[in-house]
Amino acid sequence: MAGWLALACLAPLNARAAVAESDFDKLMALSLTELIETPIITASRQSETRDQTPSHIIVVTREQIRERRYKNLADLLEDMPGVDFQRGTKSSQYNQFAVQGSLGPHRLVVMLDGVRIGHPSGGNMPIAENLALYHAKQVEFLYGPAAALYGADAVSGVINIITDRGSRGAGSWVEVGAGDFDTQETSFMAGYSGERMAFTVGGHRQRSDRAPLDRYYPNDFRKVDADPDSQRVVPAAEREGYVGDISSNSLFARLDLGDDLTFGFYRNVFRSLTSTGDPPATALYLRDSQWTTTSETTYGKYRYTLGADFSGEVVVDYSRMQVDPHSKYNNSFSNFSDGYSYVLGERIGIEHNINWRFDDTHRVQAGLGYQKHYAIETASLPAPYDTDRGKSEQGYVYPNTTIPMQIYDAAFENVSMYAQLQSEWDEAFSTMVGLRMDRHSDYGQTVNPRLGAVWRLNPQHVLKFLYGEAFRAPSPEESLSAFGIFDGSMSNGLYVGRGFRVPNFNLDPEEARTTSLTWDWRPQANLNFVANLYHSRIENLIVTRPSTQVDAIPGAVLINPETKGNAGVQRHYGVDLMAQWRFKIDEAWSGDLWGSASWIRGRIDEGDGVEWEISHVAERKLKLGTTLRYRDRLSLTTQVLAMGDTTNGRRRAPAPSLQLAQTCDADGAPERCRTDGYTVVNFHAGWHKLFDGRATLWLDIYNLFDTRYYAAHGSGSRTFWDMPQQPRTSMISLEYRF
Repeated sequence: MAGWLALACLAPLNARAAVAESDFDKLMALSLTELIETPIITASRQSETRDQTPSHIIVVTREQIRERRYKNLADLLEDMPGVDFQRGTKSSQYNQFAVQGSLGPHRLVVMLDGVRIGHPSGGNMPIAENLALYHAKQVEFLYGPAAALYGADAVSGVINIITDRGSRGAGSWVEVGAGDFDTQETSFMAGYSGERMAFTVGGHRQRSDRAPLDRYYPNDFRKVDADPDSQRVVPAAEREGYVGDISSNSLFARLDLGDDLTFGFYRNVFRSLTSTGDPPATALYLRDSQWTTTSETTYGKYRYTLGADFSGEVVVDYSRMQVDPHSKYNNSFSNFSDGYSYVLGERIGIEHNINWRFDDTHRVQAGLGYQKHYAIETASLPAPYDTDRGKSEQGYVYPNTTIPMQIYDAAFENVSMYAQLQSEWDEAFSTMVGLRMDRHSDYGQTVNPRLGAVWRLNPQHVLKFLYGEAFRAPSPEESLSAFGIFDGSMSNGLYVGRGFRVPNFNLDPEEARTTSLTWDWRPQANLNFVANLYHSRIENLIVTRPSTQVDAIPGAVLINPETKGNAGVQRHYGVDLMAQWRFKIDEAWSGDLWGSASWIRGRIDEGDGVEWEISHVAERKLKLGTTLRYRDRLSLTTQVLAMGDTTNGRRRAPAPSLQLAQTCDADGAPERCRTDGYTVVNFHAGWHKLFDGRATLWLDIYNLFDTRYYAAHGSGSRTFWDMPQQPRTSMISLEYRF
């Protein structure tokens, strides 16, 4: 969780440079002009500079990832402007976050070398230690709707992790580390680069028991009778102690044959406990009650050039995400018996993109694509899902009933085409007009435009305007997901079910519209200010709502069921202010000073005459950092995260039996409850060129001043309102380069 790179254009260093040369020497040797002129890929599927794209983009380089200790994508996101990040709050995705007011990973497209590695069917996925950045040459973050280029789910933005070819730039290395709470981490990269072939392979493994939070937050994790309202009561005296361990691993491989053909494979696994985010009254903290997610993506790319002004690329990819069928709950949803879950998502896609410059002023990008998806969503099963059988052959009945259990699946397709015209009218002014059409087999046709302009007033001032639209088709997780419990009681000959979510097969896609204005001011070569103002409107917002389908399960009556539904309209607006100053103190000392300040306001109109604040978002955020370097021998990085009060998912006073010391707005207005703000400081130190110049010793201290703080949660009646966070933790790592 090291510092964030606030300069919106910082780009990768020379990837061909020798490994023996210091990263810090290379970093300080670059002029601002060299940084600006480095190509960006995410912006518009082509190589272009920061000043050519109307999008608000942040690019983080390999050297900054390493120096600021972004070990994984979660670390990087937490430090980005306009991002609210709540750690360890949900078992199914672990970390909850919002990007400029848009909540959840299913509204953010995550890519590796331009290929999607997110949930194949558009649902939630873990963005945590599993998405380690050991293979990243740079990470590009495009803010705002980008459906005109990248299709569904590109609502809050696009993240593209760019990897390197062969042994260029990073060379081969291995890093091992250990720290508090039995934390262990290992990562490596190796490669070969020949005249016609290059091969890269890397991986990581991580595990941690994490802090015993019942020791640091005794009021929140005190032992109580487990859910006295349940048929099965676990007395406090017989309760287990708190556990919260996690683990992850990944493997990456890339093969380049010449400059035209690339094959890649990426696999990541994340394991957390299904009691994550649950208070003692509603869950048993059992190490064998785990939620294990495995994601795999295999892709191939063929690039071709027909003359100096025409090029194209064909991409074929297959991805699969599976929740291990032995993943299980033991909580009030399963009546404190083992309840198993199984989730499967698959996608196969092919896409053809072209770039054509037909004169000195105009350039066209266009593409055609086809994706085929399949997904399975199960309820709480009484036994593990048998992957050797079809869903209709499982033979399960709902526990404590004779009712056959319903298991839902979905198969759907999407055909897309897009075109974008970019025109450079003169050296100072350029425009962009784009349009994309998608035809979804379930939700019909959607058209999304994209309009932009860039005005370079002078070398110090650049103004950008962008209007974009995006759509998000309901994921199978939202439309099909179903769970709840039967305790065996009956009413009028029907089994009585409680705590149920029922499917909704009539959801409409979300539609987002965002307008942004970006001002980039560079008064000096080593100083940069960026201001990004934005306004977003999301229609048909999908949220959890009360359901009238009390008879959704034949043979049962459901008490107060819930379902996913379209809530109405969300509107939010905000501003992110960013700055970076690169400086030299004397011949020995140099450094970076960077930071961001964010402000946002937003409301959700559910269509019933009542409006609510958007959830899991702090109105004010301040993120600051500095890195000091002593020659190429020592680097010291300090990061400060100051978050204001954050809205959580609750709308009424908390139940004292579940958690103490929680407050809500008391003015009578229909507002969400709030989680108190906090300030956390992280510190990272690196001693470089040890062991004949090949090794670096790292010291990482998170939550340096041992602050007790909470992350906004409250997404359900059986969860914490505010999730207690980790105390001070430290790690020592040794990195050795070959």
